[in-house]
Amino acid sequence: MAVNGSGNEAPSGCGTDAPAGPGFAAATQPVQAGSTIVTGAQGLRTGDARVTTASGNLPVYFAAPAGVRHPPLLLVVQEIFGVHEHIRDVCRRFAHAGYFAVAPELYFRQGDPSVLSEIPEIFARIVNFVPDAQVMADLDATVDWAQGQGGDAQRLGITGFCWGGRATWLYAVHSSRLRAAVAWYGRLDSPRTATTPIQPVDVAAQIRCPVLGLYGGADAGIPLASVQAMETALARNAGPGAGSRIVVYPDAPHAFHADYRPGYRAEAARDGWQRCLQWLATHGAGPG
Repeated sequence: MAVNGSGNEAPSGCGTDAPAGPGFAAATQPVQAGSTIVTGAQGLRTGDARVTTASGNLPVYFAAPAGVRHPPLLLVVQEIFGVHEHIRDVCRRFAHAGYFAVAPELYFRQGDPSVLSEIPEIFARIVNFVPDAQVMADLDATVDWAQGQGGDAQRLGITGFCWGGRATWLYAVHSSRLRAAVAWYGRLDSPRTATTPIQPVDVAAQIRCPVLGLYGGADAGIPLASVQAMETALARNAGPGAGSRIVVYPDAPHAFHADYRPGYRAEAARDGWQRCLQWLATHGAGPG
């Protein structure tokens, strides 16, 4: 288990001087205005779009560097709170780093988490009804759409946070097109249900690309025992996922990258961001 706590500079194009505003999910309130990063869209093309699927039009938010032909394509998978302002901001950060970043609204059939004020309510009314198979199919559809918009699916990467961190591990098993993945504090072992029949620890040996996991040692919801079990399972991967690894920030809680929340830890977040960019680039999913 790798442990690191060194810091780096904030991503290019980001600042911390703007107050938090509308666009954050109700369950995240109060937003930590003093640390919230606000990333501008200068030099980018950004927007909302709809992706056609067999069971409805999937809303997505995208951000890409303007004037760049075929930037690498990066899926950005939402937290439990959906594609609210923080995830959109993260897409713009990746776009400033040279990516066609796209975040699909993966709950759109089940409901809108932004109007719910309690996390247990989001689980009870929405998350528990979102099948993993639906998520995998929606991510596939998003890749196809983004490729048609100029994203380079030959350099396909994925990163996800919290709920999206778990989805990132599973997509690395599902997709043969992925070059690299970075999972931020996603659950590794949870109850098996009809909608979530397998967990990342069950299929670590089947991962199809190198995955970097970024976890907090003080995460109350993801015990270090499950992280250690995942590392043991990853060591059995002799295929294209060999070399996957997990970095643990000893004092960081859950959601340490979420700069709008009280659990934000700037040092771990900055180090994780740099590791994320380096991992994607090293494994063929970066610009250049």
